[in-house]
Amino acid sequence: MAGFGSSTIFLPLALLFVDFETAIILTAIFHLFGNIGRITFFRQGFDKRIILQFGVPSVLLSLLGAILMGVFPQPLLKLILGVFLIVTSGSFLARPGLKFPANTGTFIAGGSITGFITALVGTGGALRATMLQGFNIEKVKYIATAATIALATDVTRIPVYISQGFLTEQYYVHIPILFGIALAGSFIGRRMVKRINQELFRRIILVAIILVSIKFIIDGFLILYLVVSYFD
Repeated sequence: MAGFGSSTIFLPLALLFVDFETAIILTAIFHLFGNIGRITFFRQGFDKRIILQFGVPSVLLSLLGAILMGVFPQPLLKLILGVFLIVTSGSFLARPGLKFPANTGTFIAGGSITGFITALVGTGGALRATMLQGFNIEKVKYIATAATIALATDVTRIPVYISQGFLTEQYYVHIPILFGIALAGSFIGRRMVKRINQELFRRIILVAIILVSIKFIIDGFLILYLVVSYFD
């Protein structure tokens, strides 16, 4: 329903039961299935213009971000990103009429910034959602767009994880289960989206972004604290 956040919720839960590498690949597969479900159930909102102008620059700039990933300290980046998202989403909540101009230039700029920062920080759903909500696009179109862009990321990273041996045979049985759960969740999300109006939907997404951003800030402070304590 939110168009993001499944990895944020699923990964820490998976880590309670399996090792990190297995949790990463199972989360990526679940994320892939969820995006397929959202694209299927919200396909009427598919907008070629937004996909091309926002999605393509996002994917291309993510390559540059991936190259520079080790240059900047991730905890500090998460802190900055969390504060930025809270301020931006809070502004959209306080001023419902506030939005980015929906033209080619802003779509390309928004997509480029999203892809670059996503690769640097390692997570991009909340930032992508903030940018798309900034254009205040219709709810079905928003979900279809977010899912399509996220799917492009999934199909590029999952083969890499598999080639590195993250998925062992004992976990193959989980794949159809994850597929069923992801489709069921997407179907329930579609039913819920139909029942609420555009303005309430936008508010729900912005509140979800703020909650995830708070987690970014807490995680960033915690990692920085551990690093400083180690050197002390």
